[in-house]
Amino acid sequence: MIRIGVDFGGTKIEAAALDAEGNFVSRVRAPNPGAYEPAIDTVRRLVAEAEKQAGVTGAVVGVGIPGSLSPLTGRVRNANSVWLNGQPFDKDLEGALGRPVRLHNDANCFALSEATDGAAAGAAVVFGAILGTGCGGGVVMQGALNPGINLIGGEWGHTPLPWPGAREHLAHTCWCGRTDCLETWISGVAFETDHAEDTGRRISGEAIVADARQGDAGAQEALDRYIHRLGRALAVICNILDPEVIVCGGGMSNVAEIYSGVIPVIQDYVFSDQFVTRIVPAAHGDSSGVRGAAWLWPAA
Repeated sequence: MIRIGVDFGGTKIEAAALDAEGNFVSRVRAPNPGAYEPAIDTVRRLVAEAEKQAGVTGAVVGVGIPGSLSPLTGRVRNANSVWLNGQPFDKDLEGALGRPVRLHNDANCFALSEATDGAAAGAAVVFGAILGTGCGGGVVMQGALNPGINLIGGEWGHTPLPWPGAREHLAHTCWCGRTDCLETWISGVAFETDHAEDTGRRISGEAIVADARQGDAGAQEALDRYIHRLGRALAVICNILDPEVIVCGGGMSNVAEIYSGVIPVIQDYVFSDQFVTRIVPAAHGDSSGVRGAAWLWPAA
């Protein structure tokens, strides 16, 4: 069985064909045109090319998007690619592709990928944490995606930073209109902004981490603050969900220091006398989004 996954990102769109074992048979990508009708046509062309390279037609298609479908209206909501909001994206894709489409939030697809055959394979309860340009999350239980009755399961990025210090209260306005969302504190962009506000130097997250490893005090302090904030945020997830594995993706997931650094922070804040949850980087890296979109269709 061949499945097609589509990772509908803000800057690029990727389509990939996976075989029954999860191996890539084909992968194609194109820039996201940033407009609704051209984006639908781009997905159509990419799916056709992925099928052509895989030597199949009529494969099942799953799509991961920034945002989710409203159970009230059936239209996209909460997408930071704001031109998607209010659109019946799944139905329009089905019309363009001539077949049913399964569509979920991209963080859900990430979590499903890693729980299916990635870093959390076989775990009973998995939380997938995206720490990239934004901050997203997804929940998988017993191998199945659990988006919740309101389709917002795992949306920790738009909950407030817990146990805020004096410098962390009413400090940031999020794009969603609320104040001090986790996205404004533990995304990759937030890490860069925090360092810039403290040092006056605006540099990339990779450069901050490199400077910290070279002994730069300002960079090390920014990294320490980031790890402490991430640990507090994950402690809340553990208090509510108590996952067996937390899998991290996005640019900040490549920072090795966070995996050992967050453990003592979580232990300080979690409501338990033990903490044995594994916190690990994604096995499939940037490929988890497109892989998870394909896994939205189970084996026939």
